[in-house]
Amino acid sequence: MSESGDADHPACGMSIAIDVVGGKWRLHLMWVLGGGPVRFGDIRRLLTGVSEKVLAENLRHLQASGVVHREIYPEIPPRVEYSLTPLGVELNRALRPLERWGDAHRDEIPARPRTTTA
Repeated sequence: MSESGDADHPACGMSIAIDVVGGKWRLHLMWVLGGGPVRFGDIRRLLTGVSEKVLAENLRHLQASGVVHREIYPEIPPRVEYSLTPLGVELNRALRPLERWGDAHRDEIPARPRTTTA
């Protein structure tokens, strides 16, 4: 049997979900957007330490994945809000047990180094 890449066979559901929310900032973005529509500047203030470039890239990824909606309002200056799509709301609901597990076991997990990669 020869080895093949992921493109040659169906990915498992966990791999698909991790492709959507994997990385340092995407889970945080899902949490922020779970509270309702948010403007870019407000997201940036809530997620201290993320650069404008990295934030924009991660929002574009979540948008391309179908879990985030970007609404541009025809105002001067234009107002842009980000929100979860119905698919994003469902994904956010699925992530809550993972968050509860992390909260419950926070003190049991050995200290891990903080990273600054996206």
